[in-house]
Amino acid sequence: MHIRGLPRRHSVTGLTATVLAIGLVLTAPFAAADQAPDYTGRDVMIPMRDGIRLHAKIFTPVNQSEPLPIIMRRTPYGVSNSGRYLTGSWRALAQEGYIFVFEDIRGKYGSEGEFVMQRPARSPGDTEALDEGTDTWDTIEWLLENVPGHNGRVGMLGVSYDGWTTIMGALEPHPALRAISPQASPADMWLGDDFHHNGAFRLSYGFEYAVRMESDREQRPFTFDRYDTYDWYLSLGPLSNVNRLYLHGSIPTWNDYVAHPDYDAFWQRQTLIPHIRNVTVPTLNVAGWWDQEDFYGPMRIYEVLEQYDTVDLNYLVVGPWNHGGWNRSGESLGPIEFGSVTGEFYREQVQAPWFAYWLKDRGRLDLPEALTFESGSNEWRHWNAWPPTEDTEQCELYFHAEEELSMQPPEMSGTTEAYDEYLSDPAHPVPYRHRPIQATYHRGGSGWSTWLVQDQRFVDDRPDLLSWESEVLEEDLTIAGEVVAHLFASTTGSDADWIVKLIDVYPEEMPGNWEMAGFQLMVSNEVFRGRYRNGFEIPEPIRPDEVLEYTFSLHTQNYTFRRGHRVMIQVQSTWFPIIDRNPQTFVPNIFEAEAGDFRAATHRIYRSPRYPSRVTVPVVKSDR
Repeated sequence: MHIRGLPRRHSVTGLTATVLAIGLVLTAPFAAADQAPDYTGRDVMIPMRDGIRLHAKIFTPVNQSEPLPIIMRRTPYGVSNSGRYLTGSWRALAQEGYIFVFEDIRGKYGSEGEFVMQRPARSPGDTEALDEGTDTWDTIEWLLENVPGHNGRVGMLGVSYDGWTTIMGALEPHPALRAISPQASPADMWLGDDFHHNGAFRLSYGFEYAVRMESDREQRPFTFDRYDTYDWYLSLGPLSNVNRLYLHGSIPTWNDYVAHPDYDAFWQRQTLIPHIRNVTVPTLNVAGWWDQEDFYGPMRIYEVLEQYDTVDLNYLVVGPWNHGGWNRSGESLGPIEFGSVTGEFYREQVQAPWFAYWLKDRGRLDLPEALTFESGSNEWRHWNAWPPTEDTEQCELYFHAEEELSMQPPEMSGTTEAYDEYLSDPAHPVPYRHRPIQATYHRGGSGWSTWLVQDQRFVDDRPDLLSWESEVLEEDLTIAGEVVAHLFASTTGSDADWIVKLIDVYPEEMPGNWEMAGFQLMVSNEVFRGRYRNGFEIPEPIRPDEVLEYTFSLHTQNYTFRRGHRVMIQVQSTWFPIIDRNPQTFVPNIFEAEAGDFRAATHRIYRSPRYPSRVTVPVVKSDR
């Protein structure tokens, strides 16, 4: 057993020999529910270098006629009934023929040890520390020595946390790791993934996920006493009540939120981005345009890998999906139709050929650098780079009087600065999705998975947000690349959140599809916490009534606003309870704010030649 970071001459020690012997102890064959047609399975306990054993299920083809690669998924969500993958979302892979391994990560379900949320990658040169990468290395080494019939090559894939364990395994990869596909992997839990966006805390998801993962070795969701969690979170009051009334310090990740409200060394150590220093393993990054959990992560991982990719090993696929939606049909998302089964296309025409090429030397690599689904026109697009800056030109969507949105910059009118304003009251926050807002993991179902494509008209008449809308488009408007908000804003408070949405407004006349008449589809969006305008490490209060510029990304998108539609920009300052309530009175740590700190404030969005608030969109050139 070769331990990563040690020469092979040290691979057999007394401890290693002992744990190898333990690791070879097998349980009974799988129960019927765990079986997959044409595959046999067994449970194993695989030893790690520190003596901890990880539980795994191994599936081998019944009629194997040649050495086969191994494909592995490492997960905190349990591996019981893993056979369903081979008849479901991994069917195309199973039909191709592989040895499949599903492993519980350290501290979860059948595996020993302590679970640590997003266990940080070990520092360069530290051969003593453990991380998901060392556990991946040790697992692969054991599989190569104890699973017969393999061809010496291993692939990894997974969605969300499983995508993160996949990319972690490639930071210092085992030589046998020949292809990976990190899918919807988080990259930075403070800057843009599950727990925070630009410093704004993702309250409902951050609370519910932490409790679900850390209350038990398996999964135990929090029990709400209200069906509409909007009411529950609002009645909760300040975030200090979470530990005082409910958790009592028992959930480590919640305690980390409280102790580290800013982008300090804790969060900077947890991100894997600084550990990406080369590309040696072919990588297929996968993301969904309407991923409600991790869109920042896969795009950021692709971007950083691309900086080191000198031999064309790094690829990107983005489709019209929510979190993990490529493992379903992908023909629609909520009420939005895409005209084809995009998930099936990805699994059969992209993912299966990808692993066959790298792990079996079969077929040819017929992929562009970036393959994206262009919603609106509902076509797959091929790009030589992402974002495709050579194929686009930057266009500005300026805010004007009378709620008008135009590509023409504002003109001076009178001697005062033009602006629109609204009263933002933390006691009456704007809901982020249609009410009732069920718990994220509600046993009766939840709107969580499709909230990003819900009709935005449910908030359009509220007085605590602003909208600007274009004229009816006379021709299609296609964007491909990064959307950026430039807000010139002031507040009567000393802190504020800024939420910007780019929206496609459907025609009021939709013969044959009247349910979509006037529909407002959110195409891009993001939140920015004003205290971090000068840097994420140290928050600063906002001087009341001072006009400041806030520039932040609404992420990349490939979308066509069709002829006859309109383009809308919406700005608001609460998005509850996906984002916690900003007190709008500066306090050093919002997790320790008191009820009296939460105050209404008047926010102004300026739209003058001096302060031209706008959103920049990358419009595809007509000769593309």
